[in-house]
Amino acid sequence: MAILAGLLASCGTKDNQATGAIPDDYRTRHPIVLAETERSIDIPVASGDRRLTQGTRDVIRGFAAGYRNASSGVIQIMLPRSSANSHAAQVLRKDIRGMLAAAGVPANRMIETGYEAAATGDAAPIRLSYVAITAQTGPCGEWPEDLTLNTVQNRNYHNFGCAAQSNLAAQIANPTDLLGPREMSPIDAAQRGKVIDTWRGTNSRTTTITIN
Repeated sequence: MAILAGLLASCGTKDNQATGAIPDDYRTRHPIVLAETERSIDIPVASGDRRLTQGTRDVIRGFAAGYRNASSGVIQIMLPRSSANSHAAQVLRKDIRGMLAAAGVPANRMIETGYEAAATGDAAPIRLSYVAITAQTGPCGEWPEDLTLNTVQNRNYHNFGCAAQSNLAAQIANPTDLLGPREMSPIDAAQRGKVIDTWRGTNSRTTTITIN
């Protein structure tokens, strides 16, 4: 019996060591961190455009809403130069500034710059951009080790879990939630009273059962 117990104990120790040999968790290998990133959109401009289309207006409104939620810095409006549509871009810039202002972006938070575009028939876009804190992981798709060695050693490969972590980071609406919980909102006294009255009314009802 003593020998059998010793063999069982040694097997248990071996299994524990094998489990412990698996490398660090993928969440440690591909952590979600807060980093400063640039968010941008390109507004297509044709050489004959004199106003923004309805679809473009909707995109700019969505971009401005994202800016208000994520940043307090500046929005950069980059206009093409030396391109066939550069004149049209200068015309549309007024509409873009007006839409951003109407969406709540202060005028002193808009900066206009230019970039050199090739003088070809291609329509160079107007680029809107701002910098914000974003939840993200490192780059995925890296294979620094031999997968056959990891398989023999019962280890996760380096890229394992990176896509899941990256997708999770992209779904975080407010990156500061990773730092700690938000302050609780105040109690809605009117709603609380309505719920209590409903609960009291439900429990004060009596049910009559008639037995024939």
